[in-house]
Amino acid sequence: MAVHLSEPDRLLPVPGVRLCAVAAGIRYKDRNDLVLMELAPGSECAAVFTRNAFCAAPVHVARDHLAREAPRYLLINAGNANAGTGQPGMHAALACCAAVAEVGHTRPERVLPFSTGVIGEPLPVERITDVLPAAIQGLNPQGWMAAMRAIMTTDTVGKGISEQVALSGGTVTLTGIAKGSGMVHPDMATMLAYVASDARVESGLLQAMLGRCADQSFNVITVDGDTSTNDACVLAATGASGVAVESTEDRDAFEAALLRVCRYLAQAIVRDGEGATKFVTVRVTGARDAREARVVGMTVAQSPLVKTALFASDPNWGRILAAVGRAGLPELDVDAVTIHLGDVRIVVDGGRAPEYTEQAGQRVMDQAEIMMTIDLGGRGHDQAEVYTCDFSYDYVRINAEYRS
Repeated sequence: MAVHLSEPDRLLPVPGVRLCAVAAGIRYKDRNDLVLMELAPGSECAAVFTRNAFCAAPVHVARDHLAREAPRYLLINAGNANAGTGQPGMHAALACCAAVAEVGHTRPERVLPFSTGVIGEPLPVERITDVLPAAIQGLNPQGWMAAMRAIMTTDTVGKGISEQVALSGGTVTLTGIAKGSGMVHPDMATMLAYVASDARVESGLLQAMLGRCADQSFNVITVDGDTSTNDACVLAATGASGVAVESTEDRDAFEAALLRVCRYLAQAIVRDGEGATKFVTVRVTGARDAREARVVGMTVAQSPLVKTALFASDPNWGRILAAVGRAGLPELDVDAVTIHLGDVRIVVDGGRAPEYTEQAGQRVMDQAEIMMTIDLGGRGHDQAEVYTCDFSYDYVRINAEYRS
C-alpha cells in the first residue's frame, strides 16, 4: 500500500490539451491501457529520456521525432515496453506513429511514442492501431484522470497533480501525471511523466526548465537502484492562455511551480514503491558541492541493508555509517560526520552519540515517514535531498510474480 498517498480528486484541464484513454488489450483485461494526447497547433514541447544504453525503441523514435519538429500527438501504452526488441521493435514504434498520423491527419514525425511494461516481448501493433479511431473520437480536455490510470503497471495509486500560478500577464495552469513503482533509479526510472501548461514558453527555455526540474525531482529518487529502458518526462506548453513566460520574475514563478509539480510526482512514485511501507528523505549537508551531497545521499538511499533495516524498523545505525563511508568521498573526516534519525542524533565523533538510546532510535524508525540527516562535517556549504523507500517482503513477491 502506498505511503500516505491517494489519488487526486480531480485534475484541471489544460487549454490546448485533449486526451483519451482506451482499452487495447495489450496485456491487461478489463481496463484502459492506451492513451492518446493531442497538443494544439503551436504548442512547444520538451523532454528528457532514460540514459540506459538499452533504451527502448519508442525512446529512440521519440528523441528523433522531437528533434525534428514539435509534436501534435503523444501515444502511450502500458503493459509492453517494446524494449529489447531490436529492429522489429523500431518498426513497431514507427508503425504506431504512422497509424496515429493517418487518423490524426498529420505527419508521423509529429507523433511521439511511449511504452511501459514487460521488456523483450513484441509490441502488438494491430491491437493498438485497431483502437486509434476510437481514441481520436474520444479526445477531450477532461481526460487527465482516465489517462493517469491507464498508464499504470505495478502502480497501486494513480499519480497526478494540478497547480495554477499567477504571472504578470494572468494565471496559467499546470497539470501532470506520472507512473512508476519499481525499476526506479535516477536517469530516470520505470517512470513516465507528462506535464502540460497553457503558458506560452519558448522551446529552449522550456527544455532548460524541464532539465533543471527533473534533476531536482525525478533524478533524486530511488526505489531499487535499477534504471529503466523506457523513462521519459515530457513538458508541453500550449500557449492557449496567451500568457507569456518572458520576464525574470515570471520565469522564476513558472519554474518554481513546475518544480513543485515534478517533485510531487517524483515523491509519489517513491511513496508507491513496490511493497513500500516507509517514505524516507535522506538529507546530506556540509558538502563541497551538490553532486557530492547527492552521491552520499544516493549511496545510503539505495543500500539494501539500510532499506531492509528501514522495513524492519530496526535502528541499525551501523548500516547507515557504512554506506556513508563507501560513498567514495576523498579526504572524508569521519570524526566530523554527524548523523540524525529524525530529531535523534545517532552518530558523532566517528561513533555512536553518547546520548543515543535504542528506544529513541526505535521511536523514529517506527514512523511511516522518516528524515535521515547526514552532515559531512563542514567540507562545504552545499546540500542535497534524496528520496527513497524501504525494501519489504512484498518487493520480492511483486518482482517474482511480475515479469519486467
